Amino acid sequence: MPHLAASRNRRKRNALSRAPVIISEVAEPAPRGFLTRLMETAAGTVLYRATLRPNPPMRFAALLAVLFVVAAIDLAFAAWFLLRGAWPITPFMGADVALLAWAFLASRRAARRYEEVCLTRNQLRIERHEPRGSSTPIEFNPYWVRVELEEPVETGAGVTLRSHGRAVQIGAFLAPPQKLSVAGALRAALQRAREPHFG
Repeated sequence: MPHLAASRNRRKRNALSRAPVIISEVAEPAPRGFLTRLMETAAGTVLYRATLRPNPPMRFAALLAVLFVVAAIDLAFAAWFLLRGAWPITPFMGADVALLAWAFLASRRAARRYEEVCLTRNQLRIERHEPRGSSTPIEFNPYWVRVELEEPVETGAGVTLRSHGRAVQIGAFLAPPQKLSVAGALRAALQRAREPHFG
């Protein structure tokens, strides 16, 4: 009987040696919410980011030089009219200097505004920053956004983003070549955002 028991033990060991071995790739249980955090990390990858700014104005020293030249010319004309008795015209000679100074200040103030565009797989965010410091965030679902740019590209018309009846223009202050570049890059990035992602 001992031989029979030994034979049975050998058959059991052989059967166990031929059985498939399954090795878990996770040595420890995965923490709760691990898959959710992994998906959020993949969705939060930035696919496109841009800061849109107007063309910078002239330097302040150059603006002052232009104002001084215009003011000197106006002063010369005002003196010429005054010597000929046409003194009612002289007050208007300084009006163009005041208007020019106001235009210069307004352009410098407008140049401080900018727009930030950030695209991830789950959000397209536009944030407009005004010269006074306030900001306005605008959010879209990237899957439904369409990028439109009228041809021919004109100054003053921006890149239009449309989704579910909403329309937002960005980069209205950009030059036409810059608008074409932004529209093309944003279309390509939105296409990537819509592609299935299993990373």
